[in-house]
Order: sequence, then structure tokens, then C-alpha cells
Amino acid sequence: MPLVKWLLAIPHLVVLSVLTVGAFFAVVVAWFAILFTGRYPRGLFDFVVGVGRWWLRVQAYATLLVTDQYPPFSLA
Repeated sequence: MPLVKWLLAIPHLVVLSVLTVGAFFAVVVAWFAILFTGRYPRGLFDFVVGVGRWWLRVQAYATLLVTDQYPPFSLA
């Protein structure tokens, strides 16, 4: 079963690798927004937190073998 989970996690890992690059740039943009406005833009915050949650769900499914529920393709 662990091998099957790793194979099923590959599409998630491909999508998450692209989203992680986007999240990095979102954090850089948010840093400048915080610097100039003093506020973290809600959309950028939701995106970065969503990517982190998705990573955690995929790790729990494939690496930690905590759950058998296949993680959804969503940031929520």
C-alpha cells in the first residue's frame, strides 16, 4: 500500500512544486505590501496558507501514512 500511495501522490507533488514557486513569489510581494501598507493582503495570505495546508495533507497521505483519504486538489 505505501508504494501505491507514493504513485498516487506524484500528481500532487508535480502541482505543488509549481505552486510552491508561486507561493515564494507571493511571500516576496506580500513582504513589500507589508512594508508599504502595514497589512498582509488577504488573497496572498490565503494562497500561501492554502499551499502549506495542501503540502501537509499530501505528506500525511504519502509520507507519514497517517490517513487513507486521498487528498483533494484544492487550496482550501
